[in-house]
Amino acid sequence: MKNLTNYTAYFFRLILAASFILSAISKLIYPGIVEIILIDQGFTSDRIIAGYTVRLFIAAEFSIGLLYLIPFYIKKITIPSTWILLFAFTLYLIYSGFILGEKENCGCFGELLEMSPLESIIKNIVLVIISIILFKLVSERKNKVWIQIAFWVVPLAIVFSFFPVKNLSSSQFNKFTHFEGKGRVDLISSSRLLAVFSLDCEHCQEIAKELAILKKENADLPEIYVLFFSEGGITVEKFNSITNSNFPYTMINVGEFFDLIGSSPPRVYLLKDGEVVKFWDEKITEKLKKEFE
Repeated sequence: MKNLTNYTAYFFRLILAASFILSAISKLIYPGIVEIILIDQGFTSDRIIAGYTVRLFIAAEFSIGLLYLIPFYIKKITIPSTWILLFAFTLYLIYSGFILGEKENCGCFGELLEMSPLESIIKNIVLVIISIILFKLVSERKNKVWIQIAFWVVPLAIVFSFFPVKNLSSSQFNKFTHFEGKGRVDLISSSRLLAVFSLDCEHCQEIAKELAILKKENADLPEIYVLFFSEGGITVEKFNSITNSNFPYTMINVGEFFDLIGSSPPRVYLLKDGEVVKFWDEKITEKLKKEFE
């Protein structure tokens, strides 16, 4: 009976450890999407403050997840820390889901596993129940307090040292964070292709058609997003019908359009972590094939 209790407690510790570590890693891959969520919901208007806030929570999740892998102070420190963090997250999810009416990805697992606020609340309740059962099953061991301290300090140092907050003020693309067909998008993370099209431009329509084919044929091609400018009667739906394409898009004004193209549209940018690596105005699909062959 004692062995069964120990095995059950160890199993629950592994579940909690995996949940918190996975949550931390998934947000750390693309922290920008969580930063955008915080800004959208009015918690801050500053991307840098959002960046520091997100990394503090990531470090806390890492610490709690790792602490479940060691047997010291589980009842006195690790489980109470779990309750505090889950309570704070759940209050936030109630606010965003039921007061703000959010239905999109809440960002709890970044972009790795999209969950609505309600789904994430249910997940938190399940984790709290598991932690309560664990609290009753586990035996407390109170030695080696220095390990507890190290497991709080080291993840914090690693997160801020290896994943620093970026200063995005110089990026011309940091304001484009919402795309129809995709929702929130962080153009400042990973590799992206960003096309600038005029809906009425026949050359743009031809390139969009070629890009749609190229994306289907080449899995290594980065995700493609579109900035559309409209000056005539062609709608996005009509453009997509003509080109057999359906890229996530957002509309831009005339000033933004002429700032982002060359002498004439279209232009396609290759972005890496928000920085322009290359851009093409002519022979676009031909050059993209060579770039990602």
